[in-house]
Amino acid sequence: MKHTLRLTALALGLLASSAAMADKVRIAVIDPASGPFAAVAGNWFKTLQHAAETANAQKLAGEHTIEVTAFDNKGSVQESLILLRTAIDQGFRYIAQGGSSGVGAAIIDAVAKHNERNPGKEVIYLDTLNADPELTNAKCNFWHFRFSPNSDMLTEALTTEMARNKAVRKVYLLNQNYAFGQAVSRSTKDLLKRKRPDLQIVGDDLIALGQVKDFSPYIAKIKASGADTVSTSNWGPDLTLLLKAATDGDLKVNFYTYFANTFGVPLAITPASAGVLKNVIGFSPNNTGFPGGDFVASFKKRYNEDVILLGNHTTIVMLAEAIKRANSIEPIKVAYALEGMKPRILSGEAEMRATDHQLQAPLFVTTWAKVNGKDVRFDQNDMGYGWKVEQKIDAYVASQPTSCQMQRPPRP
Repeated sequence: MKHTLRLTALALGLLASSAAMADKVRIAVIDPASGPFAAVAGNWFKTLQHAAETANAQKLAGEHTIEVTAFDNKGSVQESLILLRTAIDQGFRYIAQGGSSGVGAAIIDAVAKHNERNPGKEVIYLDTLNADPELTNAKCNFWHFRFSPNSDMLTEALTTEMARNKAVRKVYLLNQNYAFGQAVSRSTKDLLKRKRPDLQIVGDDLIALGQVKDFSPYIAKIKASGADTVSTSNWGPDLTLLLKAATDGDLKVNFYTYFANTFGVPLAITPASAGVLKNVIGFSPNNTGFPGGDFVASFKKRYNEDVILLGNHTTIVMLAEAIKRANSIEPIKVAYALEGMKPRILSGEAEMRATDHQLQAPLFVTTWAKVNGKDVRFDQNDMGYGWKVEQKIDAYVASQPTSCQMQRPPRP
């Protein structure tokens, strides 16, 4: 009898110990849930949520689980910093954000200051989508990890495709007037000058983010410039309204874009854009051998939306793997497990470069095309059109140098 009781007590002890080791990793997601970019950011959050629940079901983080909670920053830097403080006070030690490089820069600084003042209570900043190169150059920080390509990497891929296209002779640049759009404008001009010195830049406009409601004056300027090509890193309604105005104004040019596949934008694309609308993206379900068919299909079934950007999915699967490798949810141990990690993600082989915490991964240049069951199997928004992969850019080709001089805390 005593022997049985001892065994029972031992079993209960083991169960209690196992339960104590199974922790919940809570991520505060600070992005717009209201305002003009709410729908776009809503799709990103759903991707994070679906990826987290899939990772939990597959035990990618071992016995630990991941949970995401949305905090509405209304697109404001100041509101984001208030929410960051609120989240930390509520015990969140993982912060995710990706809707604005301006917000991202402010969070990097705030997280660095918090961690310096609160040893043992550090937080990690998971940068899902921001694209300003400075975040992993001059502003790089040990506690910041970027899981998507920066604008220099995207522009390197897109200008290579532009340089190959002999129909491109006169290019009009139109970007949003903040860190990301300004960086794209600069790098596009520099790279085209090197790759195709015969190309002319016939226009270079920066627009106020989310403020322009009528793009018809810009369409008139593009026509007057004689441009045969428009290059734009606009996203959200700034891209949707631009494409609608181009159709209404009968603007017949090549379009090179960074976010034409994002939430809601394809609904502004007409069949006439087939073959002339290009988009550079981090993944495509139409890529040969794409391994994420189940995830894309289950997401579509659950939300009746498409998976738009890969960074949110990559964030969750790499975080889960880091937690498992670290055998801990402590941020400093997880951060060191993330550094240098070389996982296989939905776009192929990747690496979280230890030098600057910038993910290195393949990119894809795609063209709007009719579904044909062969190289265009998946459409967008049930439109019968999707993104045909024209070129896969290997990670080492898209990779860019970094000036990061990272300071690291002692390894635990």
